[in-house]
Amino acid sequence: MTPMTETERDRDRIQSIERGFAVLLAFDDEHPNPTLAELASVTGLSRPAVRRILLTLQGLGYVEGGGGRWRLTPRVLSIGQHYVASNALIEVAQPHLLRLAEQTHESASLATLDDTEVVYIARVPVRRIMSINVAVGTRVPAHATSMGRAMLAWTTPEQIEQVINSSGMRAYTPQTITDPARFRAELRRVRENGWALVAEELEDGLISAYAPVRDQSGRVVAALASSTSTGRSTAARVEAEVVPLLLRTAEQISTDLGHRAAAPPVVHGRDGFY
Repeated sequence: MTPMTETERDRDRIQSIERGFAVLLAFDDEHPNPTLAELASVTGLSRPAVRRILLTLQGLGYVEGGGGRWRLTPRVLSIGQHYVASNALIEVAQPHLLRLAEQTHESASLATLDDTEVVYIARVPVRRIMSINVAVGTRVPAHATSMGRAMLAWTTPEQIEQVINSSGMRAYTPQTITDPARFRAELRRVRENGWALVAEELEDGLISAYAPVRDQSGRVVAALASSTSTGRSTAARVEAEVVPLLLRTAEQISTDLGHRAAAPPVVHGRDGFY
């Protein structure tokens, strides 16, 4: 089958739906209760278009207005709940996350790659270790997190370049890797090791380790994480004590998803000594 051209893909897209989601996504930490004018400015849409979209969303029960400002209603949460309810990965992983949190006495999370960011899809919090609010649905930059690297290490070169170019390799702390060549080398190292560890690259004091979770086909579909702080542990200690638990738990989740790891190669007595 001949691949669709960009023009053909655009022709099959419904612009009004795209605009509706653009308005919904404009409600964020900086604009929790925006005015119509603010939404028009953020989305780049005209005020009449934003007004029609808001009235439609209001009729559907997703937004409500008052005093010239608009706010989301709890109904928007149902969209995320449908994702959780229909995603077998989350259901399968939840007991493993609980067990990992009990074993490490630290927070355990499951995340997946969405474009150039990582999204938390399941989490068992133990104690607050980050100043940012981490909950299901939280998005963090892929290049500065170990879970992003655990996903990117097994993705396509094109997606890696997309992350590099779109993120600008922004530095969140002095430790953040910002050089593209060094970042690519780090991804190769992650792939060779089979796990990732990042210390204080997203936030000062934060240490996190991640391992890939695979589906039945062997594709990496998520990253399993354990996070702590420099006040409680060190990167070396996390590598020695937590990473083995993380790898074992990620393998258990993968097995429950139907993945069967290939048998290790047979090593003969003299191999590696020539």
